[in-house]
Amino acid sequence: MRARHLLIEGRVQGVGYRDWLVDTARRHGLDGWVRNRRDGRVEALLSGPEPAVAAVLLACRRGPPMARVESIEESFADPPDAPGFHRMPSL
Repeated sequence: MRARHLLIEGRVQGVGYRDWLVDTARRHGLDGWVRNRRDGRVEALLSGPEPAVAAVLLACRRGPPMARVESIEESFADPPDAPGFHRMPSL
């Protein structure tokens, strides 16, 4: 199992990025969450088997069609307390 905390920067708010990430993470069987931040970034926690986390992380670099990802800050993290992948309230 692997857990990664992400801060995604670029044109990632108002383009369906969070909903896209929820769908993508669930299709890969990941646990975690995603939310918008006041500073314009999207924050996410991805947790699951190494190959699935790597696949979703790669997809996050592209994002949905209207997004433009400029950078992703990654760090190791503890797995979430709750199972499933959720959209969290903005921070």
